[in-house]
Amino acid sequence: MSKNVCVVVLGDIGRSPRMQYHSISLAESGHKVDIVGYRGAAPVEKLTSQPHVSFHYMIEWPNLPLPRFLNYILKTVWQMISLLFVFLIIRKADFILVQNPPAVPSLCACFIYKIFSHAKLVIDWHNYAHTIMALAVGPKSILVRMTKAMEKFFGQCADYNMCVTNEMKLDLEGSWGIKACTLYDRPLDIFKPITLEEKHQLFIKLKKDYPELSFDGQLETETLVSAELDSNQIVDRLNRPAILVSSTSWTEDEDFKVLMEALQAYEKHWEAGNTKNLPKLVCIITGNGPMKQFYKNLIHESNWKHIKVITPWLEAADYPKMLASADLGVSLHTSSSGLDLPMKVVDMFGCELPVCAYNFKCLHELVEHDANSYVFNSVEELSEQLQTWFKDFPNNPEQKSKQELFKKSLKQFRSIQWSENWQSIASPIFT
Repeated sequence: MSKNVCVVVLGDIGRSPRMQYHSISLAESGHKVDIVGYRGAAPVEKLTSQPHVSFHYMIEWPNLPLPRFLNYILKTVWQMISLLFVFLIIRKADFILVQNPPAVPSLCACFIYKIFSHAKLVIDWHNYAHTIMALAVGPKSILVRMTKAMEKFFGQCADYNMCVTNEMKLDLEGSWGIKACTLYDRPLDIFKPITLEEKHQLFIKLKKDYPELSFDGQLETETLVSAELDSNQIVDRLNRPAILVSSTSWTEDEDFKVLMEALQAYEKHWEAGNTKNLPKLVCIITGNGPMKQFYKNLIHESNWKHIKVITPWLEAADYPKMLASADLGVSLHTSSSGLDLPMKVVDMFGCELPVCAYNFKCLHELVEHDANSYVFNSVEELSEQLQTWFKDFPNNPEQKSKQELFKKSLKQFRSIQWSENWQSIASPIFT
């Protein structure tokens, strides 16, 4: 039976993949979906083409030149009023699905709507808002304690709770008595391996804005990693550089200095004689966020000769292709709570791209060291993994054997798609 579902994203809808995937699955199940959030990056085409999905964009708080705490209070009030106003003008919802974090004021606004409309409240726990806030203001701040209390109260008042890991499920029940079901992230079918021709066309397109991806000859049919022969055949360039990719929201829970130091060690190995026959590297770091300029300055100051780093903001359709074009991924996500998993790794696994992932409490629920990828605990371990992976690139028989082992595991991971997972776990909640 068709239901009206309001999906609340107190953030950029286009940069909230899990909530987009929820919305797609709800629409494909015959429900009518109203998505409430902020305009920014373009949502995936599979969502925007759904006839049963409507978008409702809120106006962002302008961040006036006021003291930080006062700005925070005014912004919170503004968001609360904006959310309640949107709830009044959209069709009456049978279910309201809200992501957490952020808890303030989205959980409060959704709870008020639940009281007056008798809608069922469903919270999807991606992480804890109070642990993220603690990174900025310290764990003892009154704002952190208030946010934690709100999360506990509204989580207990919700009709249903979902979360992203079994570790979080256990923590919610053990700490706050909240029963939740685990809905693991899975990639959409747009995250998949691609052909060499598709990779070539992507780099032809990107080199117009990023000359670092151009070959010295500057021919239109050539890129730094591939070329088109007279027979129209696409081939890998001999002695091509390796492609290392990472994606980030450039926030405090990802320390990109770890990657910078590992790349510095890679560069030093080149300067010392390159006994491992390492390739040159092109490191592509995608995403936007508050610390991006800080790290771009560090990259510029490094002045590497054998490593090129670019930080593009990719179109939604190009991001999966970029992951599928890489030779190795890197995840520096550590989680403020230690209880969520990096979506970027899920996407990379969808493209059958192995990763080097920074270790934390529940990472084992996704990344199995030396079985489907690598896990590291320090700069030294990451540096060693990069040099081992790319030794004698691309003709190292030992590494080719390891790649085949990883890809076999990743193919098994891809066999369970988001839609199948959602139908078995989340769909019963809304029916």
